[in-house]
Amino acid sequence: MNHLSLPLVIEPEMANSLIGKENILFIDLCQAESYVQQHVPGALYLDYNWIVTGEKPRMGLLPDLDRLTRILNSYGIDEQTHVIAYDDEGGGRASRFLWTLQCIGHQALSLLNGGLPAWVAEGYPLEQELRFPQTVDQVDRSINYIEGPIADKQYILDHLSDDNTVILDTRSAQEYNGIKVFAARGGHMPGAVNYDWISAMDRHNNLKLKDPETLKSDLAALGITPDKTIVCHCQSHHRSAHTCLMLNSIGFENVKGYPGSWSDWGNDPKTPIE
Repeated sequence: MNHLSLPLVIEPEMANSLIGKENILFIDLCQAESYVQQHVPGALYLDYNWIVTGEKPRMGLLPDLDRLTRILNSYGIDEQTHVIAYDDEGGGRASRFLWTLQCIGHQALSLLNGGLPAWVAEGYPLEQELRFPQTVDQVDRSINYIEGPIADKQYILDHLSDDNTVILDTRSAQEYNGIKVFAARGGHMPGAVNYDWISAMDRHNNLKLKDPETLKSDLAALGITPDKTIVCHCQSHHRSAHTCLMLNSIGFENVKGYPGSWSDWGNDPKTPIE
């Protein structure tokens, strides 16, 4: 729970009760055409491409602080704003935005469990009114990235042989095994554990997260336990951002994400690969 007593993963029923409340901001990271058709009442659209950057072939890097500051100011997001984010593709884009907020120390945030598909399936209200960020006074706020939620390539290299660190590869099994290759080299980091991000979702319940005890049991079977530092990655830290939030939501405190992920590691000829 955060300081506003809202869970990190919030159910549609609770989220619906918060529409229009002070300091609550719904952020829609669906495809633009989806937002135009329908969205949570009052939600503001945010283009996913605004919150990531790339230096080809490395993709999914953190945005520079000037850009992120402009976004926060434009959307009126300050320390008191509780952001509830959602998307229409399983939670990856929404989670990446929330993880980015965590990277500047912002903790007032929630992921809408199941996103827009769950919201629609459960019959909660929708609107078509297009809403845009309002011009607001410049927030006198200096932001910086903090080390806690972030792992870079050097951090991983330094911890490959650390028994207290788990490298969690959330890509598909085919990517992990080097059958599907989206970088100069395929395969996985030495010792990395594969847990496809969709494994955390309940296919029979609108792609919401499985219950916490099931998740903990499945993860423990892979040696992923809360006493260890878990470093999550995928191809660009899109899918794995969802895994980071999932782990946080079930009590894992030492969780890091690797911006750039395999697009960084797999395109570097010097990094070790299995």
